[in-house]
Amino acid sequence: MKKIIATSDAPQAIGPYSQGILAGNTLYVSGQLPADPATGAIPEGIAAQSARALDNMRAIVRAAGGDLADVVKTTVLLADMADFAAMNEVYARYFTSGQPARATFQAARLPKDALIEIEAIAVIGNF
Repeated sequence: MKKIIATSDAPQAIGPYSQGILAGNTLYVSGQLPADPATGAIPEGIAAQSARALDNMRAIVRAAGGDLADVVKTTVLLADMADFAAMNEVYARYFTSGQPARATFQAARLPKDALIEIEAIAVIGNF
């Protein structure tokens, strides 16, 4: 059985998908763009966009009853792999210990011409 996770603390979906799906105690977080949930504005630069995308992801994890420590896997999509080091610096401030597994890819183009999109899988509760 699955439960749709939705929060106003992260941008609303811009297509036919959910912000997150909780299946048992596994949470699947859809790719999060760096859009401000209140205004839809996307900040300038990879550092600010990385922080905003991670804030949006964290909001969805929290809406499901978890926190970043529950994230077991992320996938980071970058518009330009040259932004990897700057993204990684911001990412390291969010995941300070017990870092999740991760894959990072360069994408030809991201929605809204964002520089980054991040999706996640988290395990909420005891496992």
